[in-house]
Amino acid sequence: MTEQNYRRSKLKTAYEECPIYGITGGSRDVVTLVKAMLEGGIRIIQYREKHKTPMIRYHEALALRQLTNLYGALLIIDDYVDLAIAVEADGVHIGQDDLPPTVVRRIVGNEMIIGWSTHKIEDIEAANRYADSIDYIGVGPIYATQTKPNVYPVGLAYVRYAAQHSVLPTVAIGGIKIHNASAVWAEQPTMICAVSEITEAEHMADVIEQLWCKTVLVL
Repeated sequence: MTEQNYRRSKLKTAYEECPIYGITGGSRDVVTLVKAMLEGGIRIIQYREKHKTPMIRYHEALALRQLTNLYGALLIIDDYVDLAIAVEADGVHIGQDDLPPTVVRRIVGNEMIIGWSTHKIEDIEAANRYADSIDYIGVGPIYATQTKPNVYPVGLAYVRYAAQHSVLPTVAIGGIKIHNASAVWAEQPTMICAVSEITEAEHMADVIEQLWCKTVLVL
């Protein structure tokens, strides 16, 4: 098995076990938050804590590395390629304003998963050209969201386009809630990400189950 096939097999195993992509955020202790996500069944965790100091991020990411290993889950680091390498994460997620995917691939090597955010059709076309370097794409924001307040919502049609034209797995993200998850799943993304709906949930396992059950209703 090639290194590319290996990392994509790891990714596929994780999202087939649970197609909900978890991202950290909110006011809760990040380790407590992620443990609840993992206990709720999520098997892909993205550590995204831009406002914290590098040292705090390092120690939190180390703790999450141990925790995700314990649950057999993937740890993806948002933006910080150096941090992903330092804690031996499974992957790194980058955006349109970060280093190009081919450069990131050279830095992290061939075993680490790389995700790339997309916001328009041209981004998907570029992602297809970078398909040797990246392993999945983020698609969004689908709806208006406080997580990305300055980014214009792309709508469900973009999710549909990505599902039909991307050669890589897709993660629909942005403003997704229990009440609109069915509409998102109907456009056939590979995974969905509902950040605040999960991180702010009082009963997280119930929310994850309700978001996940939407897949049964539309497939």
